[in-house]
Amino acid sequence: MNFDALPQEAPSARLRARLVADAERDGLLDVAYRVVDTPVGALLLAATPVGLVRVVYENVGHDAELARLAEAVSPRVLHAPARLDAVARQLDEYFAGRRAAFDVPLDLRLARGFRRAVIDHLPAIQYGRTETYAQVAAAAGSPKAVRAVGTACATNPVPVVVPCHRVVRSDGSFGGYAGGPDAKRTLLTMEAA
Repeated sequence: MNFDALPQEAPSARLRARLVADAERDGLLDVAYRVVDTPVGALLLAATPVGLVRVVYENVGHDAELARLAEAVSPRVLHAPARLDAVARQLDEYFAGRRAAFDVPLDLRLARGFRRAVIDHLPAIQYGRTETYAQVAAAAGSPKAVRAVGTACATNPVPVVVPCHRVVRSDGSFGGYAGGPDAKRTLLTMEAA
């Protein structure tokens, strides 16, 4: 066999793989990330050893969000896609219509106070259903905090996986969404089918 004819892995790719493996082994990989293509655009996924910490739409800015994660969580951020394989697989299943709920560990350290109460409630909104901002406010323990629910949804650190897109206005209109109105429409239409 002519080994010279086989494609050789680029030295930089081998070095990156070794760096990721060494960092993971030594407990130095605080935030791993990867980008996945979906029907709602490229999503940045980031995970700590605890679980999924961030899902970011492209319109928010992936590089800017990685910089924020370096400040808020740890400066040890590395492109290490393997840590996010389960999330990527479940997103593929969700967009293919084979998954109605996500079952991955979450690290919700970026959501606090009332916002966290809202985030904790969102998975209870079943696939294909919606709740109004007022219903979510009541479920989160503050019936008058309708605007705060909107803020909590807008700052949901893990959209799609924690379904803030299922929260709509009292008149049934979509309301805002971090991924933009087209992304929210796509998700709700897909779930309604």
